[in-house]
Amino acid sequence: MRLQAVDVRLGYGDRLVVDGLDLGIESGTITAIIGPNGCGKSTLLRALGRLLRPSGGQVLLDGRRIDGLPAREVARVLGVLPQAPVAPEGLTVADLVARGRHPHQAWYRQWSRDDEAAVAEALERTGLLDLADRPLDELSGGQRQRAWISMALAQGTDLLLLDEPTTFLDLAHQIEVLELIGRLHAEAGKTVVMVLHDLNLAARYAGRLVAMKDGRVVVAGAPEDVLTEERVEEIFGLRARVIADPVVGTPLVVPIGTRPAPVPRP
Repeated sequence: MRLQAVDVRLGYGDRLVVDGLDLGIESGTITAIIGPNGCGKSTLLRALGRLLRPSGGQVLLDGRRIDGLPAREVARVLGVLPQAPVAPEGLTVADLVARGRHPHQAWYRQWSRDDEAAVAEALERTGLLDLADRPLDELSGGQRQRAWISMALAQGTDLLLLDEPTTFLDLAHQIEVLELIGRLHAEAGKTVVMVLHDLNLAARYAGRLVAMKDGRVVVAGAPEDVLTEERVEEIFGLRARVIADPVVGTPLVVPIGTRPAPVPRP
């Protein structure tokens, strides 16, 4: 396993969010973490990205405790994109992406041709070369999100953690971002873990789903094994029909309602 949570216990102050959770992320996969609001999805992702230290258990990166590794070493291997990131006003796309090279800088090693090449490649992969000199706050929501992903790519990591990368985007921009993630996985071999709310998009773009409820993993596996009608009702309290997506064949969740069907009168 590339990244592992072993019996982790997570929370904020006295509030326990995750207790005794185990999870393994295999190299070369796209994994989507799904579940109702407040179930611990983003908390788990923060722990996997070394942004939150477990109060119990451990997170392992390539078999080593992640909290025992130097931050710079972790940043050369693992890129993290938090939910709704904020950049300084007036920052250009190129300047933002260049920040992804900070883990490779030191007092004895300043900006180099390798850094320049890494930024250019990241901009090209995300389709932002023509927008490199534009201020970030002038871009559309989808373009801004691609710029943040480009910054993570410039780090040169092969493991990306994305917390709700489609939040606040309309449907077209959601698809744009998820298609980009799919290309990065297929063409560059990136291992991706992302938190998503939309079950149908998660099923379409991730090869593995991890479904959480109340701070625990209920089920993990291929989309067709996770998104069954029984599981959807158990995890989300939602009655639904699950059919095959007519375009790609992945599970498609069609909601019925959150309440039991009325009993017909005699």
